[in-house]
Amino acid sequence: MDQNFDIIVLGGGPAGMTAALYAAKANLKCLIVETSICGGLVNSTYVVENFPTYESIHGMELMERFQKQLVGAGVIIEDVAEIEKIHLIGNIKKVYTDTGIYTSRAVIIASGRQPIPIDLDQEVDQIHYCSICDGTAYKNKDVLVVGGGNSGFDEALYLITLGVKSLTLIEQADRFFAAKSVQKKLLAHKRVKAMHSISLIRCNLENGQLTNVEVDTQHGNKTLFVDGIFVFMGQKPSTDMFKSILPLDEQGYIVTDENMMTSIAGVFAAGDVRQKQIRQITTAMSDGTIASLCAERYLRIR
Repeated sequence: MDQNFDIIVLGGGPAGMTAALYAAKANLKCLIVETSICGGLVNSTYVVENFPTYESIHGMELMERFQKQLVGAGVIIEDVAEIEKIHLIGNIKKVYTDTGIYTSRAVIIASGRQPIPIDLDQEVDQIHYCSICDGTAYKNKDVLVVGGGNSGFDEALYLITLGVKSLTLIEQADRFFAAKSVQKKLLAHKRVKAMHSISLIRCNLENGQLTNVEVDTQHGNKTLFVDGIFVFMGQKPSTDMFKSILPLDEQGYIVTDENMMTSIAGVFAAGDVRQKQIRQITTAMSDGTIASLCAERYLRIR
C-alpha cells in the first residue's frame, strides 16, 4: 500500500467516514486509520431511528453500508491498527502505526469517544460495555444494566430482544435521563425493573463467575442476583495521544474553530472528539463534511 496521502483521517466513525468520502469525491488520496473497526459507537447501537432516509436501521448495518460506499469511492482503510505515535507539526504530517508509517499534508482527527469504565477495584469478566458484542451469551440469564441515559435504555431494549431472563437497570442519579418514549418502551416489559438513586459497589464471584452484586440504595445496601453486567455510563473523548500536542478543554475535548481547524495548520478535528454541545450521528457527519472541505481548501491554496 502507498504510504503517502493527501489527507489522513484518524478514526472511522460517522465523522471520519464522511470526511473521507468528501476527500475522495474531491480526487484526494485519503487514508482512514481506525484502531478498531469502522463505525465507532454506532456499531453498538441496536437501532437508529433518527437518521434521514432510514425509518429504522441497525447501527452496524448502517455503518457497513457507509464503509462499502467508501471503498467504492477509493478510500483506503487501515482498521484494527495501533497508532504508535504521530507528528503533526510542519507541512508533512506523519502517522506511525504497527504496520507502517504514513504521511500526508493534512490530518483530520475523528477519533471519537470511548465508554467510561465502571469504578470497581475488581477484575470481573462478566462486566461488558456492548450488548450487541456480548449480549448473546446471556439468553435466559439475569443481567444488570448500569446507566439511565439513552444508551443504557437502548442497550437494555436490545438485551430484552435476545431473551434475557430478567433485566434490572440502575442509575446513580435521582432520575433517568433517557427520552421518555424510550423509558416507556423498556418499562413495558414484565421482565424489566428500573431504579434510580442506586450505585453498584461490589461484585461477588464464585470460581470466577459472577453470582450477585451489592448496590447502595437510599435505604442501605441491597443484594441483586445477576449473571452479567452491562455498563453504559457515558463516554470520554479519545484524545490521550493529543494531550501534549493540541489544546484540550477541561473534559479532554479538542478545541477547534468553526472550520474544524485546530491550533496546528493542516490539522482538523471532527465529530464527538471536538468541543461541542450536541453529539449525534448527523452532527458528526456535519463536522466531517466541514473538516474535509476546509482541509481540501487548505491543500489547494498552499
